[in-house]
Amino acid sequence: MPEICPICGLPKDLCVCEEIAKEEQKIKVYVTKRRFGKLMTVVEGFDADLIDVKDLAKKLKDICACGGTVKKDSIELQGDHRKKAEDILIGMGFSKNMIDVR
Repeated sequence: MPEICPICGLPKDLCVCEEIAKEEQKIKVYVTKRRFGKLMTVVEGFDADLIDVKDLAKKLKDICACGGTVKKDSIELQGDHRKKAEDILIGMGFSKNMIDVR
């Protein structure tokens, strides 16, 4: 007997919780200046209970070819990657209307 997802009630193979959660996230992408004038792209607004933020950060870092980290429920990427991060998030299934790029 397959495992049942406690959130949606479907079997784990058919679980759609993460896809639904991706469409409902209000994500902010902006750049801040760090020590010595370095730029840092911050992507925040994820619900860590529904989305694996560490896995998402790994994919963003791989595609942007940069370093970064996960702090609390936000992802920090080294450098200015606002446009690239937005395109990647849209490609991963996040709603374009819910992504705010500054």
